[in-house]
Amino acid sequence: MSRRLWIILGTAALLAACGDRQPEAPAEPAATPSSDPSTPPVSIIRAEVEEEAVRPLPIEPLAVKVGFSDGGAELSDAAMEALGEVVDSRQFKEGGVITISGHSDAAGSDAVNMRASLARAEAVRDWLVEHGVDVERMTVIGFGEQNPVEPNALPDGSPNEAGRAANRRVEVLIAPPEGDASS
Repeated sequence: MSRRLWIILGTAALLAACGDRQPEAPAEPAATPSSDPSTPPVSIIRAEVEEEAVRPLPIEPLAVKVGFSDGGAELSDAAMEALGEVVDSRQFKEGGVITISGHSDAAGSDAVNMRASLARAEAVRDWLVEHGVDVERMTVIGFGEQNPVEPNALPDGSPNEAGRAANRRVEVLIAPPEGDASS
């Protein structure tokens, strides 16, 4: 026979021998906890892990968008509902700093849009003050038309009314309180 045939037969025999191999006997079973009632149970959890497990979850920032579907600065029922969620939030109750950012659509001049965005942000601030928030806790910023979330115009150049309505908004951001031990 040729050397090549011997190699093939030898390899086949080795592979066949591997398949016939009996599994090894299982190792001795691990020791089981004592069933003696006088022996106290032993925890498998380390004390330092248990301490970490009871720490409160970190407080994440809260971002809420308050919409102004028309061109004014009057708060709608939906806007007041969103602000109610802000007041009920953990971030609010823990005393985080509040940033109120007003935005507008692109209709009108830059100066008009800046005034409109600031008026919307101030309307939100005033509502929060009426509901017990310290004015020193809040920062109010008017951005005008600088940060649209939707296009103000359609590809053909005509007004995008839905986009403009989405851009007339106030964003309320509550940061976690400084020195938050849980974060």
